[in-house]
Amino acid sequence: MRKNHDAALSSYGCENTDCGQMEREFDVTVLGEALIDFTPLGRTDTGAPIMAANPGGAPANFLCTLAKYGCRTAFIGKVGDDAFGHMLADTLRENGVLTKGLIFDKETFTTLAFVTIDKNGERSFSFSRKPGADTKLTESDVRYDIIAASRAFHIGTLSLTDEPAKTATEKAVDYAKSCGCLITCDPNLRLPLWRCPDDAKAAMEWAITVADIVKINIDEVEFLWGVKTPRDAAEKLLYQYGVSLAMVTLGRDGAFIMNKNAGVSVPAPPVKAVDTTGAGDIFGGAAVSRILKTGKHPGELSHNELMGIATFAVTAASLSTQRAGGIPSIPTEEEVKGRAL
Repeated sequence: MRKNHDAALSSYGCENTDCGQMEREFDVTVLGEALIDFTPLGRTDTGAPIMAANPGGAPANFLCTLAKYGCRTAFIGKVGDDAFGHMLADTLRENGVLTKGLIFDKETFTTLAFVTIDKNGERSFSFSRKPGADTKLTESDVRYDIIAASRAFHIGTLSLTDEPAKTATEKAVDYAKSCGCLITCDPNLRLPLWRCPDDAKAAMEWAITVADIVKINIDEVEFLWGVKTPRDAAEKLLYQYGVSLAMVTLGRDGAFIMNKNAGVSVPAPPVKAVDTTGAGDIFGGAAVSRILKTGKHPGELSHNELMGIATFAVTAASLSTQRAGGIPSIPTEEEVKGRAL
């Protein structure tokens, strides 16, 4: 790992003098939301839903996946100074994530998401976030020292829905790029959290434009550009937006990932899905964990390397759907490798 770590630092470079003099303590730092997913477990005798409070949020799911697969990780964000906020902090720490960048807001409650699951395990969301503590992260709250000590920096787009978190995210990305961090992004469309679809599109396209690696699902591709095939989407990301590695997830149909060297399509192993919450985040975290282990820039990966990355990530995401919740459903590396063979 140390050899790969040093090789990656050399290839990414660092424009910021202070950053260049620092040891990169973390593989990946994430800025974004941690929230509670209320997931249905069944119904009472009177028909009322029974729901479990599972720790989640796309960036938190992504980061805990990386930590589970051997990466050194840190979280930057804000939760409420309430029972759910402390539950999230405990969960991150239990999963090996550094939480020095996590702030407790005494004025605003932790964001809650209520998940509805259909007969195929597919989910939809309703949010209690008007506002949520995650939207209250300010520029001065951001731990820039943690970013500077990271090989890669990851964002979604839900931190762009409201101020002051929007400006904090943009400033953090600018700083991470000046430090030579690899930028990864998951646009993660949640339309109910946006004032209008055009605002969502603008934020998603900004995030894509600043990223080296983009993980996006086929529905988000169609929403943004009306593109219906994963290869067309990947080529658009590579050649129009300047992304180094495009990863297009296709749900039960697997994924297509591509750089300018090669493109590979990997089917998902057959599973009986119970809950797909967090599967895309787990795919992203699993894929980035393998990318970092190569010690190579994502644009330089070979066909065989892309195939190994995609196979591991698709298998991890598929296995996660057999369990409820996001973070609690992340399979072990041994489970993934055993199923991927």
